[in-house]
Amino acid sequence: MMRALTGGLCLLAILGAGAFAGLGGAGVAAEARIPSNPLANTIASVPATTGENADEKLGVSTLHGNFTQGGWLRGTVTADTVSITLADEKLPIDDDGQFFAAFDRDAGTQAQLTLTDGVGSSQVKALSVAPRKWQIEHVNVARRSGGTSEAWWKKREPEWNAIQNARAKKTDADGYQQDFIWPVKGRISGRFGAQRIYRGDPGSYHSGLDIAPGEGKPFVAPANGVVVLAAKGFSLEGNLLIIDHGSGLNSAFLHAQSLTVSQDDTVKQGELLGRVGSSGRATGPHLHWSLKWRNARLDPLLFLPDAK
Repeated sequence: MMRALTGGLCLLAILGAGAFAGLGGAGVAAEARIPSNPLANTIASVPATTGENADEKLGVSTLHGNFTQGGWLRGTVTADTVSITLADEKLPIDDDGQFFAAFDRDAGTQAQLTLTDGVGSSQVKALSVAPRKWQIEHVNVARRSGGTSEAWWKKREPEWNAIQNARAKKTDADGYQQDFIWPVKGRISGRFGAQRIYRGDPGSYHSGLDIAPGEGKPFVAPANGVVVLAAKGFSLEGNLLIIDHGSGLNSAFLHAQSLTVSQDDTVKQGELLGRVGSSGRATGPHLHWSLKWRNARLDPLLFLPDAK
């Protein structure tokens, strides 16, 4: 059984900048059909060490991942470690001693893990988080305010609340332990982290990966999980699916033509989830896939094998 964790939601983490500022939809300039992504296979390993005053049984036996903004880490604690935190975030430890954490798109370049045993001895492990150069576009127009009417918000508020509640749900899914697979392959029409600057005023960045394989193409689960929201006809996302992968990690899939799974379904990696469409506010058929760990927005490409 997974130990308790605290979930959270930021609306832009699931919407992306395209919802308000026109960025990140299928109309964004296309790149190669399956982009080469060197960071996707750049796995940083940190050897287990013990602090000066710590017992040798306190610490981590494995630690690896993409130690970069929008990236992630997985590890296994040693037998005497009873708690672990990343900065101020307490991490759940499963029955096999495994844990998961991640770094927000705007994370700083330094982080630390603090491990504690049952009698209060602790060890600190410093981590370096590599900065990234994001796709930034400077636009010589004023940024729109994104204001909404009271009537529009009356319709939108229950949708937003449903998304919040879904993001906060805790399940015993183990997908966070897996190597993720592509939900669908196709033209990449929007990258995570891309942002427009409107006459010096930054807009919201694109919070997911847009894949445009064509209308009606099937998409599958990138990892094991539990469906915590399967919604139809949301005003911005259209047909929306949110899957919890466990340990605070979840995926959202927007603009689907149709969904083949329902809320509370348990899904396996590679299982059909639905078909790509343009429902909701979309400029063309594509799958917007966003990943979030607690309040951190993550780059889906960093979870995927490098495409050849």
